[in-house]
Amino acid sequence: MTSFFRSPLFLVLALWTAGLGAAAQFAKIVVIFPELQAYYGETGAASGYLVSLISFVGMALGLVAGVIAIQIGLRRLLILGLSLGAAISAWQATLPGFEAMMLSRFIEGLSHLAIVVAAPTLIAQLSGGKHQGAALTLWGTFFGVAFAGVALFAPSLIAAYGLGSLAFVHAIYMATIAIVLTALLPSMDRNDAPAWPSLADIARRHLSVYSSPFISAPALGWLFYALTFVSLLAILPPMIDPAQRAMVTAAMPLASIASSLTLGTWLLRKMPAVTIIIIGFALAIGLAILLMTFGVSAWLAIVLFASLGLVQGASFAAVPQLNPGLAERALANGGLAQMGNIGNGIGTPIALAILALGSNLGLPLFLITSYTAAIITHVLLARMRKTNASTRKTAVQ
Repeated sequence: MTSFFRSPLFLVLALWTAGLGAAAQFAKIVVIFPELQAYYGETGAASGYLVSLISFVGMALGLVAGVIAIQIGLRRLLILGLSLGAAISAWQATLPGFEAMMLSRFIEGLSHLAIVVAAPTLIAQLSGGKHQGAALTLWGTFFGVAFAGVALFAPSLIAAYGLGSLAFVHAIYMATIAIVLTALLPSMDRNDAPAWPSLADIARRHLSVYSSPFISAPALGWLFYALTFVSLLAILPPMIDPAQRAMVTAAMPLASIASSLTLGTWLLRKMPAVTIIIIGFALAIGLAILLMTFGVSAWLAIVLFASLGLVQGASFAAVPQLNPGLAERALANGGLAQMGNIGNGIGTPIALAILALGSNLGLPLFLITSYTAAIITHVLLARMRKTNASTRKTAVQ
C-alpha cells in the first residue's frame, strides 16, 4: 500500500490537488465577493484589489519564482508555498480589517506563485514518456475544477458557519496537502544550483528567457489565452438569455475541461503540443467569426470554451516538450505564471472598455485579434526553433 502512495500516479494526483488549492486562493474571494463587499462596507473600487492583488504579484515576480525554484529546489518551494497559503488563509478566517486583508492577499500571491511554478514542473518530472501529456493536461484543469467546487459548496458553508469559514476550510486543505506531499514526495532537486543571482542577473534572465523560442513559447501563447478566458467568463453570461444564463455560466469552464481531458489528451498522442495550441486558437477564431455574424448564444459560448480547452492543456504539455532540462522547465512555468497573471489582470478591463464603445463587433474583433496574434507568435517561434536546430546541426558537421 505504501508503494501506491509513493507511485507517480498518486503523486501526480496529489500535486494536482495542490493546484486546486492554488486556484481556490482566487475562488474563495470571487465566489463570496458580494458578501465580502457588504462586510467591509464602503471600500469602493478598492475592494476589487481583494481579487487582483495575487495577479499583481505574479505579473512582477512570475519569472523570479522560476529562478528561486532553481536555487532552493522545487519540492522545498512547493511545500513552502502550501504552508504559507495555509497560514494566510487561517489569518483571513478571522476576517481582519480591510487593510490587513489586503496585505494578506499580497502575501498570498507569493504562495500562489510558488505552487503554480513548482507543481507542474514536478508533474513533468514524475510522468515521463507517454503519460506526460495526459498528466499535464490534467494539471491544466485545476483552475476550472477549483472554481466549480468552491462555487458548489461555499454558499451552504458560509450560511451555516459564517463568512470566515471558507478561508478556514481552505487553510485546513492547504495544510493537509502540505503534510501529505512532505511525507511522500521524493526530493528530485539539484545539488549543484548556481549562486544566487543579483538584480542585474534577474533582469538579464528575463531577457534571455523571453528571447528563447524554446522557453518563452508556452508563456507568450498563454498570454493571449489568459487575456480572454477570464474576461469571457465575466462578460458572456450577461449577454445570454436569462433563462440559460446559469447553465452557460457553469457549462463554459466545464466545456474547456472536458475538451482538454478528452480530445486534447488524444491529440497529444498524435502531434506536438504547439500544433494543438494553434488548432485550438484557429477553432476559436472561427467561432468568433460566428459570434460576429449571429451574435452571442448559449451554444456558441460553450463551444468557444471547448476550443480554448485545447489551448489549456497543450500549453502546459509544451513546456517539457520544448525544454528537456529541469532549470528551463522551471523558468518556462515561471513565464507561464507571469504571462497568465498579466493576461488575467488586463484582459477584463480591455474587454469592458471595448463593450463600452457600443459596437456588437468589438468583442469578436478583440477575440480574433488576440487569437490571430497567438498563432502568429507560435508560428514565428517555431521557425526560430527550426533555424536554431539547423544552425546547431551545421556547426556539428
